Amino acid sequence: MQTLRESSTASGGAAQPAAAGVRAGGGTVRARTAAKAAGACAAVLATAGGLLLAPAAVAADGDKIQKTTVEPEYSVTIAAQFTRPNGAMLSHALTYDPKLVPVGSRVTVSERSDSRQTRVGLRVSDLRAKRTYGAHVHTGKCGVRPEDSGPHYQHRKDPRTPSVDPAYANPKNEVWLDFTTDARGEGSASSRHAWHFRSGEARSVVIHERRTATGPGVAGTAGRVVACYTVPFNNSKEAGKAVAGALSKIF
Repeated sequence: MQTLRESSTASGGAAQPAAAGVRAGGGTVRARTAAKAAGACAAVLATAGGLLLAPAAVAADGDKIQKTTVEPEYSVTIAAQFTRPNGAMLSHALTYDPKLVPVGSRVTVSERSDSRQTRVGLRVSDLRAKRTYGAHVHTGKCGVRPEDSGPHYQHRKDPRTPSVDPAYANPKNEVWLDFTTDARGEGSASSRHAWHFRSGEARSVVIHERRTATGPGVAGTAGRVVACYTVPFNNSKEAGKAVAGALSKIF
């Protein structure tokens, strides 16, 4: 499998120039280097169609891919540090309550999807110690406002909104990733479903202030949105467009 690498420059530093053509054996071997954005880290997204540069590669918050996959399964693992919302340059990982999710705390989200199932994992560090948080996959991207991430992703959509019916708002029909941090502020959760995300309809993992409720009329609620991380679930069409644009600039 081909490996695509990209190195980041120091904050505020200039990007390195591309290598010039080199003569070898009468032919020209052209070495092309990837574009280097200041403050951006490498990110590689493996799909059944080959290796692609993930949208996280052009983010300003240090998102990075930690693992890739073996074709033809879809697999992505990305990590970032939470920052405050900034309209001028919106990070992929946002905290709306630094007391519960401090600036600089870390989040890692993974998706593993094959013909049988979808698995989602969440890991956090440097949050408030010994505290329980709610977390779910949402339909919208993270924005300046906590509500920008929209409602929970549902495999079977509730015809009523907001969805608080346990028949729809439950961990089998939605992706719930509630976790409790340890004494160091670290926590993790995972989910497994015998279905797949609809392309472009799952766009983020949202962290809430408390454990998710399950009773009638309150099912799926978990208090305020305190943090959000935009994630390219299911190799979405949006991710594909961002990938194509990034690659056209590089090559």
